[in-house]
Amino acid sequence: MSTIDQVLAQIDSDLDNSLNRLFDFLKIKSISADPAYIDDCRNAANWLARELSEIGIESSVRDTTGQPMVVGHRKTGKPGPHVLFYGHYDVQPVDPLDLWDTDPFEPRIVTREDGSKIIVARGSADDKGQLMTFVEAARAYMAVQGDLPLDVTVFFEGEEESGSPSLEPFLEANKNELSCDLALVCDTGMWDENTPAISVMLRGLVGEEITIKAANRDLHSGHYGGSATNPNHIIAKIIADMRDDTGKITLDGFYDGVIDVPEDVMKMWDTLGFSTDVFLGDIGLSVPCGEQDRTPLEHIWTRPTAEVNGMWGGYLGAGSKTVIPAEAHAKFTFRLVGDQDPEKIVEAFRAHVRARIPEDCSVEFTSHGASPALRLDFNMPSLAKGKKALQDEWGTEAALIGMGGSIPVVGDFKRSLNMDTMLIGFGLEDDSIHSPNEKYNLKSFHKGIRSWARVLDELAQG
Repeated sequence: MSTIDQVLAQIDSDLDNSLNRLFDFLKIKSISADPAYIDDCRNAANWLARELSEIGIESSVRDTTGQPMVVGHRKTGKPGPHVLFYGHYDVQPVDPLDLWDTDPFEPRIVTREDGSKIIVARGSADDKGQLMTFVEAARAYMAVQGDLPLDVTVFFEGEEESGSPSLEPFLEANKNELSCDLALVCDTGMWDENTPAISVMLRGLVGEEITIKAANRDLHSGHYGGSATNPNHIIAKIIADMRDDTGKITLDGFYDGVIDVPEDVMKMWDTLGFSTDVFLGDIGLSVPCGEQDRTPLEHIWTRPTAEVNGMWGGYLGAGSKTVIPAEAHAKFTFRLVGDQDPEKIVEAFRAHVRARIPEDCSVEFTSHGASPALRLDFNMPSLAKGKKALQDEWGTEAALIGMGGSIPVVGDFKRSLNMDTMLIGFGLEDDSIHSPNEKYNLKSFHKGIRSWARVLDELAQG
């Protein structure tokens, strides 16, 4: 048997023990957002450091201003890239508790009507179950070979579910220790339960809030209507002018840096069976909006957006009040793709707004952050190796997908450590992360372990 076949056999034979270890981990109430669980978070960090050290990845718990970090290293001296594996041991609060079928911190296996088995517990999918797929793959390698196939650094944080306030300072302070050739993250999902995926695009985000001020007080609409400027009308004009009749966003230079997806990737997406009718039908809609020459899948993964998240001004109580408000407000977010420059998007948006403010009115801007999009080079050798490893395990081509949202740590790795990230996860849409009765498919856990073993094997090849 080849080394990788021996490792895979070890994973299969040790699955029950792997589950027992995962269950021990899941029982720890590591809720980072609630100060009542600060000791539990440290217990989770200590548990991980102990498990890693026992299998030969020398690890320690590092204090921060918040929850501790766990850092471990296995230096093999072998050729190949030095990879950093990231995960988080903290979990979301369990409220509302009465919607859980059983205790969220008493993990259990449930057999569903179709015969499939799921692991039910808080953190089973986000991110303890995912994190442990890598740890168990490393354990199997150490049991078979006495070493890993390449140099590995492991980095687990305990504040991902509460905004990661300690992450960026920790990365900056430990830049030399944590800088590697490639980061691996298992906090994402598959396309479906039989199709693995690598997330290669994460959209950036710009958040802006405006306050428009007109008269020096609220006005009687009978006395002043038609003469005094209504700031609600100004906001309506600002919003209406942000798109043209084809759905394109009209901000000056907005599409600078937007990159089209390679044709072969687009063809692969055509095979995924994405249904616009199902996608919109699930939320009670049927007609796509946005750029009319693009599909909804492109809208989600590869195209930038401009959305109004909230708008208010004037009387909001019950019944009617005939008032012209003195001021009005709106919140906007822009999802960015490719090489769009967040600062230029902010400048373009603010110029768009200022151009529509009457000379006797004023506008105030509040920033809610600006971060660029991230993407992998489709021709990156490690991406091809990851695809091959996943196809070998799952028997189907891995989908290269985008993500509509953002994973902040990936941006931190790029900015602080100048390190690209390959996102390979085994979660599914119905895992109910952040919700009652969170689950992780036993198949995802088992084949996730096997997948990471194959990924490490492929990355170690010359």
